Amino acid sequence: MDRRTFIQGTAALTVSAGLPYKAFAQARAFAPKPGAWRTVDLVTRIEIDDPKGKMQAWVPLPSVNEADWFKSGETRWTGNAATVTRVRDPKYGAEMLHVIWQDDDISPVIEVTSRIQTRDRAIDLTKPDTSAALSDAERKLNLTGTDLIPVDGIVKQTADKIVADAKAGTDIEKARAIYEWVVENTARTAATRGCGIGDVAAMLKSGNLGGKCADLNALYVGLARAAGLPARDVYGLRVLPSQFGYKSLGAGSSNVTKAQHCRAEVYLTGFGWVPVDPADVRKVMLEEPPANLPITDPKVVAARKTLFGAWEGNWVAYNTAHDIALPGSKHPKLGFLMYPQAERASLLLDCLDPDRFRYTITAKEATAT
Repeated sequence: MDRRTFIQGTAALTVSAGLPYKAFAQARAFAPKPGAWRTVDLVTRIEIDDPKGKMQAWVPLPSVNEADWFKSGETRWTGNAATVTRVRDPKYGAEMLHVIWQDDDISPVIEVTSRIQTRDRAIDLTKPDTSAALSDAERKLNLTGTDLIPVDGIVKQTADKIVADAKAGTDIEKARAIYEWVVENTARTAATRGCGIGDVAAMLKSGNLGGKCADLNALYVGLARAAGLPARDVYGLRVLPSQFGYKSLGAGSSNVTKAQHCRAEVYLTGFGWVPVDPADVRKVMLEEPPANLPITDPKVVAARKTLFGAWEGNWVAYNTAHDIALPGSKHPKLGFLMYPQAERASLLLDCLDPDRFRYTITAKEATAT
């Protein structure tokens, strides 16, 4: 994919620097459960060299609020931009800062700090509850295809075959059958740039089901929607180490510039939005030490079991948006918004090359006092 004046205030903070990943002497069983909330300050800093003409940047902001597992808090910023505007995508509610510099004599810089709260999440799929039903508008939104995730043609054909082969009758059976199929038939490809593109139809037509999270979890979402199950990608960023001993499923340091990760959800009547992450099962297989683990390895088996219905709260959720138009830009819509974006004299900079684009994202766990 082609892909910030500090406002003082807020409560005093006691902040601990993000610590590098440390191997656990005894890894806990991989069983996330809702518990204590963790507070994280996410700092995105953009600097643009060689300003030419109008300079613009767009910084994704955490804009998901789910009472049981994630809360987006205050955002503040500092920098030398001419204007900074907080904008919201009208269709999905994704928020971003639109930043504009007009002076060629300055070196554009902006720093954005967002506070979030997160915790582990798990759904007991043996105990239906009285979760509120989706509105008609929400159901339609999360069953409709997008530019990169169509729900007809080969996607529909594949979904129908998966469900039929698994003899899946209930929604839970369909959701699980698609999850297991994605786990078993895809691969994490280390050479994929960033998190991938998420072109589901192209993947299925080519037979190349390799990629990263934006590919594999988009495939799950597309197949689920095609099978009549509302589903959505949740685009975000790993910000803390895993507390369950998985090196591959957590941030390795406080510098999370390249730690983007999208997850997925499927809506099941009686349970609400259910977390799923088949892409992370394949990540464990490829990257968890000593690497290249077979699907039968205990670490993989545990991840596969857990990541249908649960995920660990060491991650920031930005949004669930697709086909995003950057305000003020003449470039085509983005398939999703998970990275900072910028233009120099109408040239869209490469968001997957933060060393040349010059942006950093850091995460620090904080405790309000």
